[in-house]
Amino acid sequence: MGRTLADKKEIVVDLKEQLSTTSLAVVVDFKGLSVAEITELRDRLHESGGSCKVAKNTLMRIAVAGDENWEPMTQFLKDSSAFLLLKGDISAGIKAYQEFQKATKKTELRGGVMEGRALSQDEVKAIGDLPSKEQLMAQIAGAINSLATKIAVGVKEVPASIARGIKAIADGEGNGAD
Repeated sequence: MGRTLADKKEIVVDLKEQLSTTSLAVVVDFKGLSVAEITELRDRLHESGGSCKVAKNTLMRIAVAGDENWEPMTQFLKDSSAFLLLKGDISAGIKAYQEFQKATKKTELRGGVMEGRALSQDEVKAIGDLPSKEQLMAQIAGAINSLATKIAVGVKEVPASIARGIKAIADGEGNGAD
């Protein structure tokens, strides 16, 4: 039994609402996945703050029509499409999908869209290779700590340098070198 027009409108509204809080949308071909496997993918994505929506391509086309942030997605809409809607730590979301893909070998990443730009498979994978938000914060904290240590050592060295300079001048004048 097909969906009613009201059902389809509700799906489009839901897709638009989901996209409004999404940072990166990834389109995958999910042909051959069982319901249990789709549920597993959803669970993996949920842990990183993402979600997986399965919708007809025509409904997604309607949802993104006229939206400059998401309209580039239409080039990936063919065959059986699932939409990974990632927010927060998008790198972790892509990694979660990649781990799922390695385990099932049943999906194919077509591409993604972020900030109004279509991304190739390689570009999406490159985002997945980025450090997590926590790793980046640790790296920044380490860099700040290192800089603070260097500044402290430098500031401590200033009085010692001045003292050595004064001593050198005093020693030079005391040798009768006028």
